[in-house]
Amino acid sequence: MAISARFRRWLQPFKHQLRVVALLALILTVLELINLLTMRSLTVLSIVPRQLSSLPMLLSAPLVHGNLWHFLSNLVPFCVLAFLSLQYGKQRFISVSLAGVLITGICVWFFARPVPHMGINGVLYCYLGFILLAGFVSKETRLVLLSVAVGVFYGGMVFGVLPLNSYISWESNLFGFLTGIGCALLLVRRPVRDISIEA
Repeated sequence: MAISARFRRWLQPFKHQLRVVALLALILTVLELINLLTMRSLTVLSIVPRQLSSLPMLLSAPLVHGNLWHFLSNLVPFCVLAFLSLQYGKQRFISVSLAGVLITGICVWFFARPVPHMGINGVLYCYLGFILLAGFVSKETRLVLLSVAVGVFYGGMVFGVLPLNSYISWESNLFGFLTGIGCALLLVRRPVRDISIEA
């Protein structure tokens, strides 16, 4: 049976989106294995607020984790939310990801507790804040439904922005979430039509 042209156009970007997410997951996993085998030597790449020597770590801190539980608890929701963020197109995804790394990292450096902060959770929460609001900003039915679905399945993560556990970088979660909301307001100003097809 012949496959419609529209479906063929959709299928290729979908496979591309999966490859992007798989590559990101592979990078995080390889770094976690290196960190594990070297007795957590990569944790020196974390952000320590208001230490000048820590400023270059804005780029590396999201890639390393404090322990295996920290890594595993972040990996699956990160992959899911990264894939869903890709539904807004490649350019928006790159912009949101960079904002999640840089803006979140800068805010953590300035305002967080003076302890090491690391992990992909800041970027994860950036995706969460972006997706929750972007669908309503776009006024696109399928993206509004996506926002609602994420709210239902991942809405409980919002409590991670509260200072409930001292061993969790709730600051990264909070600043990442606010960054994602800002990205939704700035990057999604009109209905998005077939963005995932054209990306």
